[in-house]
Amino acid sequence: MIKKLIVLTIGLTITQGFAQKTNSSPYSVLGIGDGIASKTVEEMGMGGIGTASNNVYQFSFSNPASYSSLSLTTYTLAGENKTISLADANGKQNTSSASLSYLSMGIPLGEKGGFIFGLQPSTTVGYSLVNNTFDTNDVLQEVAVYDGNGGTNRVFLGLGYTPLKGVSVGIEADYVFGNIENIITTQKKDIQLGTRYVIDSRIKGAGVKLGVLFEKELKKDLIINLGTTLALENELTSEGNEYLYSVSFANGEIPKDTILNVSSTGFYKKPLKTSIGASIGNPNKWAAEINYDSQNKIELGGNLLSNNPKVAYQKSNKLSVGGFYIPKYNSISSYWDRVIYRVGVRSEKTGLMVNGTGNVGQFTEINDFGMAFGIGLPMGNQVSRLNLGFEFGKRGTTDNGLIEEKYFNFKLGLSLSNKWFKKRKIN
Repeated sequence: MIKKLIVLTIGLTITQGFAQKTNSSPYSVLGIGDGIASKTVEEMGMGGIGTASNNVYQFSFSNPASYSSLSLTTYTLAGENKTISLADANGKQNTSSASLSYLSMGIPLGEKGGFIFGLQPSTTVGYSLVNNTFDTNDVLQEVAVYDGNGGTNRVFLGLGYTPLKGVSVGIEADYVFGNIENIITTQKKDIQLGTRYVIDSRIKGAGVKLGVLFEKELKKDLIINLGTTLALENELTSEGNEYLYSVSFANGEIPKDTILNVSSTGFYKKPLKTSIGASIGNPNKWAAEINYDSQNKIELGGNLLSNNPKVAYQKSNKLSVGGFYIPKYNSISSYWDRVIYRVGVRSEKTGLMVNGTGNVGQFTEINDFGMAFGIGLPMGNQVSRLNLGFEFGKRGTTDNGLIEEKYFNFKLGLSLSNKWFKKRKIN
């Protein structure tokens, strides 16, 4: 009975008001955390496009078929800082966090192929929320503190190849792993001991993504690209333990009697995700691209479902539009003429639904809208670049007891390219 009561409170307690501190998005309390898009700094600066990108100036994680265009060995790494302004019916609050975005390496395989491998965060959990309960006389009766940390990462390996002129295919496999800890600490008025409920989960699973790219030269210096990817259905498993024990706050926080100690399992099933894109432009001058992503609803089971009673999922989709411009890629007289200027916008129906009122079946959609721009600064040769991306956006709503996020995301990436193998001109 005690366990059932605690499970009912874990849900999305942020919908009852947040206070004190938050070091990441409050929505990271849900599922296996806040999802992180698998996008490079270059792609983020153009609104998240990339499904139909296939040129040396725009390194892409979106479509594994694009790896076939690798002509130089390329190292990429990036970090980001995200600042969020949170608002609900009770007030506002600001928070920020910094993290590594990705680390990867791409290697060409002759003139028709290439492969890439690397490491990226996949989801992140990081919140600290306080919920105060008052009686009818406005006297504090209970304080509940909700803390969470951890997340998942993915290691990936992708291969692209061009079997026919203008046609490229690719495949990417990844393995997701990580640990998530959620903690609820409760203290009631006039009761000496509090309680602490800890859920410690280990997440793991694998996935596969397929990609195709078509390239057609309409006329000199004008190329159209069509691309599509299929991220196949995959399932992540959750294994861990749940603990409930009493805590004394008289002299710090001292654990007392253990009330519950059980193991638990769950699953997080991601259905087939489809992405299609089209781009047009001159690779050495400009390009414009539009992408559309769609995915059926995510499914939760076991401990991931019982510990998230206020979350549900529906079909998701995203529309992204963006592009880049290079004044003169081979300019000798002006450095700024060789800089890449990027811009983009996206609108996303995330598929996440949250019950913020506590009324049965009253779920509210959580949607996301963002605008972005970026620049690519040449370093040394014409290909190595320092990339900066800036994104402004809004997610969620203050309606129905929920939280609205207004965020500013700054990403800094380094892309270093060189040719490993060169034929000797003189023996």
